[in-house]
Amino acid sequence: MIRLLAICFISLLALPLNAQEEASDPVAVDDNGPSATVAVDDIVEDSSIEQRLNEIFTSSGWFTDLMVKADNGIVTIEGTSDSEEHSQWTTNVAKKTEDVVAVINKLDVESVVDLTSSKETVEKSLSTLWQDFLVRSPLLAAAVLILFLTGVMARLMGWAATKMFEQRSMRSSLKDLIYQLTSIGVWIVGILAATVVAFPGMTPSKALTVLGLGSVAIGFAFKDIFENFFAGILILWRYPFDRGDFITCGDVTGKVERITIRNTMIRRLDGELSVVPNATLFKNNVDVLTNQPQRRVRISCGVAYDVDVDQAREVITEAVQSCSTVEGIRTVEVFANEFADSSINFEVSWWTGSKPLDLRRSRDQVVATIKRSLDDAGIEIPFPYRTLTFKNPEVATRLEELA
Repeated sequence: MIRLLAICFISLLALPLNAQEEASDPVAVDDNGPSATVAVDDIVEDSSIEQRLNEIFTSSGWFTDLMVKADNGIVTIEGTSDSEEHSQWTTNVAKKTEDVVAVINKLDVESVVDLTSSKETVEKSLSTLWQDFLVRSPLLAAAVLILFLTGVMARLMGWAATKMFEQRSMRSSLKDLIYQLTSIGVWIVGILAATVVAFPGMTPSKALTVLGLGSVAIGFAFKDIFENFFAGILILWRYPFDRGDFITCGDVTGKVERITIRNTMIRRLDGELSVVPNATLFKNNVDVLTNQPQRRVRISCGVAYDVDVDQAREVITEAVQSCSTVEGIRTVEVFANEFADSSINFEVSWWTGSKPLDLRRSRDQVVATIKRSLDDAGIEIPFPYRTLTFKNPEVATRLEELA
């Protein structure tokens, strides 16, 4: 969340400092042409007009494939001009030539990209921005200093708020929530103060308006982040698991190491670290394995059909009760459960510690103890076997003889 607030402040700094000045007009060409009438011979012939205009236009160097024709005082100009202004200039010059009645301008204007004016505009704009930056640099430096002090104050205020509730019986996750919300509040105030300092015309109300408008766009762009943010607040505030608990969510099972505003870090049983978004934990079913100090464990144990059921139950019960990992407060339960193919199966249940390692240790100890107790009592734990019935007695007799 603090990073998002910093993005809002940087977007304010990216606003244009001053409007760029308009690009300067290109060098204007004198449309009036020469002020005096171009003189030729007293007796003006078409050839003289053509020659004189050709010399004038060629000397300018603005035209290619130039051809000037004069017919009874009507001048036709053909070729290619490097600009529209120069093309118009030929018309003006020809009109002011002696004995020219009309001018037909057939010049094609060559498309030439002139980057000179664009370059000048860019240079002028950059120069203006640099000058404005130098003027505002003290204000920007003050704003950066305010942000630095805001970071320090956020840590101090968060630490102080946590200390206030340290002596109370409060979950560690709730203390983390108080710390993070206090830090976010300090950052909001600090960013508003830095904005007002960096932009003298910006009032707190205007800054809040800008942040409000920006938050709408940011909200759409960072929808998942905000979803995880609010889910994290609810998890830290009221959820029934805390740091150190073992939980299962989907295919992730492990110990909760840290709960932040955005995600929860779970250390799997094989040592891998899973970073789970808070929205995932909030939307899906979560099994808290260590919500209670004890958990029930169940196993199945089979004995042969020729064994006394009550005797087997008593032996199994005493064996389970003798294990150190079995909680003595709860009753050990042994129930005859089913008639299997080759045995009568008992469902054995007891209570032990709630951590995954406690369950594995207890199950290992109980299974080994039941096996030893049944062996000592002479009670068979049968292998699966089949009874074969032959409808033809002669076949059975032959098999016995072969055996």
